[in-house]
This record gives sequence, C-alpha cells and structure tokens, in this order.
Amino acid sequence: MSARRVAITGLGPVSPIGTGRAAFAEALLAGRSGRRPVTAFDPAGFQIRHGCEVPDFDPAAWLERLDPAATGRGAAFAVAAARLALADAGLDPAGLRGAAVLIAMGTSDTEAQEEDRLAVEAAAGGPAGFDSATAARYTGGTAVQVARDLNLPGAEPVDLSAACAAGNHAIAHSLDAIRMGDADIALCGGSDSFSRRMFASFHRVGTLAPDACRPFDADRAGTVVGEGAGVLVLEALDRALARGARIIGEVAGAASNCDARHPVAPDTASVAECIRLAHLDAGIEPSQVDAICAHGTGTPVNDVNEARSIRKVFGDAVPPVVAVKSMLGHAMGASAALGAIAAAVALDAQFLPPTVNHRRTDPECDVDCVPNTGRPAALRVVENHGFGFGGSNAVVLIAKAAA
Repeated sequence: MSARRVAITGLGPVSPIGTGRAAFAEALLAGRSGRRPVTAFDPAGFQIRHGCEVPDFDPAAWLERLDPAATGRGAAFAVAAARLALADAGLDPAGLRGAAVLIAMGTSDTEAQEEDRLAVEAAAGGPAGFDSATAARYTGGTAVQVARDLNLPGAEPVDLSAACAAGNHAIAHSLDAIRMGDADIALCGGSDSFSRRMFASFHRVGTLAPDACRPFDADRAGTVVGEGAGVLVLEALDRALARGARIIGEVAGAASNCDARHPVAPDTASVAECIRLAHLDAGIEPSQVDAICAHGTGTPVNDVNEARSIRKVFGDAVPPVVAVKSMLGHAMGASAALGAIAAAVALDAQFLPPTVNHRRTDPECDVDCVPNTGRPAALRVVENHGFGFGGSNAVVLIAKAAA
C-alpha cells in the first residue's frame, strides 16, 4: 500500500511575538523581537533579566472544559494553540468526534512553572508540604489535557519528551501515523512555559545572551529563554481535498536520530545524517531545499556545529539559513513546532523572515542568515531543524502546496 500524502491545513502559534496565524506571520516576516523583562518570577539577583515570554495570556479565554486554576500554563498554551489551528483549518472539534484523530505534543519540561512551585513547597515543608493542586497541574499530561478540553474522548493522546527537538518529533510521529492510515487527522506540535529553573540553569552554565540572541553572528554570546506553543493540523491530503480545505503546504518528509555521545554538545556527523535521512524520506535532493529554518540558538557551540552539519550535506550550495529564535527566543519543547509554523508561513508568503540582531556573520558559520531584513523568495521546500540535549535530532521538510 502506498503511503498517503499529508497536508498542512491549520496553524496555531502562541508566541512572544503574536498569537494566532495572522499576528504571528505579520510579526515574523517584519522581524519583530519578543524579548522583554522577565515577569514570570522576580529576577533580582540575576545579571540577565530578560526573556521571551508570551504577553497577556489568559487561560480562561481559551479553556472551555478545563478549570484554569487547575491547568498548568504549558497545557493552557497547548489548548489555545490547538483551538487556533483548528479554526485556521476550518474545523470544529465537534466534527472530529468519531474520526481517527491523533494528538501528539512535544515538550521539554512538561509543566515547568509547576516544577518551580513544587521545589518551593518541598523546601518549605518537605514532601508533606506539597500542594495537591500543584502536583495535579504538574502531572496532567499535555496531549490528554488538549483532548479533554476539546472533548475528543476517542482521540489518541501522545506526549513526546525529546528536549528541544520534541516539536519536530511530534510532527514526524503524526506524519507516519497519517501516511500509514493509523490516523486521518493530527493535532501536533509542542508546548513549554517559562520557568525559574530553566532560566537559572541556562544562566548558571553561561549560555544566556547578555543582550540579544544573535544566531550565526561573530559576536553571539548565548540564547534567550522563551516559551509558547505551536500546533499544526495535519490531514491526509485526499481527506483535506474532499472537504474543500485550504492546503497551506505538505509535510514531505521527516527523520530523527540520536547520537547519544554527549549530554549537551551536538554531534556534527549525526546531525548531517539526520538531514540526509529526512531528504531520503521525502525523496528529494539537497538542491531542492530552498531555505532552512535553523535550530539556531545563538550559542557559540550550536551554531558553528549546525553550520558544519549543513555544509556536509549541501556542500557549497547552502540555501539561506534563517534563525527565528532571534525573535522568539528558545521555547524549548515548543521551539521546533514554532519553527515548522514559521517555515509554513514563509512558504505561504513566498518570503523569508529575517535573522534579527545581526552584526557580522561568523566566518566559521558562513551562512546567509537573511540578516535583519526579510526578503521575497521562490520557495518550494523549507527544511526545519530541531536538536536537543542528549543528541536528540529531528528534521522536518515542509513543501509548498501543489497547484
């Protein structure tokens, strides 16, 4: 049996630069930054006090069945992103009951803010000091919470924890499920919330940027911690066409691997192999990739290793390499999902978003990162990267919708 083609019919971003497809696309293509002072906790005592938080997010505006007070911020982000994606796809959750629906959500830390609270409660009173409400929010399960709020009891909920590659893993899992007929439609992506523990960890090891995230820049000095969610609606192409859906693009292929060589340092050869495997899965050559949405964290080690991996595959014909974390910050488990949405937006607009905060390209990276100002481009295929601690790599290829 030949594998089914998989269409993208809806995009649901919840991000520091905009919530909803229209707001996100406008800010992304204009190169707006979501960096602002930290408000999730009191940053007194930290030398660095900025991040990329989602502003003015009210869970009560999005949750219909879940209690906002009993729902973690990460799960609320995911529900909001799923509702936005379904609306963008012209789908009502009620119409999906009885369909073969997969809900696949990637995350790095589940409910990071609840983790912070549990630490405070444990310090104050030991295990007996744990608030049961905090524990319930922490252990709720993101995909299950989405299914509950959308009232989709027959959906298959899957949470994938693969560090900062988790969003791409969720998309790849959904691609396989639809291709092979195990699902007809998928809500997939990733979600993570801003937390003191994550911020403090990055701060302590010296990987936070003192001012701004500058991927592939000679003066780059680290990343900026972010948060948010990104959900894509994937459908079997024949199903989407039959209901007259607007096809935003197709997920042409994906691949994942794990080099497991080092807890934090990426392995150049393994990343390059993951890219090659994604091309093989999509049945394309490197010359058919028109742009890359990079993992692009702005850290000294990641960017040069990612650029070397790209060059191992593309040789001297490297396409433009855009790093949207320069605007969004590093949203951990949501980062690759937001990158996939950015790739779909770029394909739809035929316009490359910029890598902002750029001064001068590092000669060791030597990529066209579309510095500071976006530009029109003829795009057929955009490659989206997601790489995580522990050597977890995932690459997704998004293609322009066929005429």
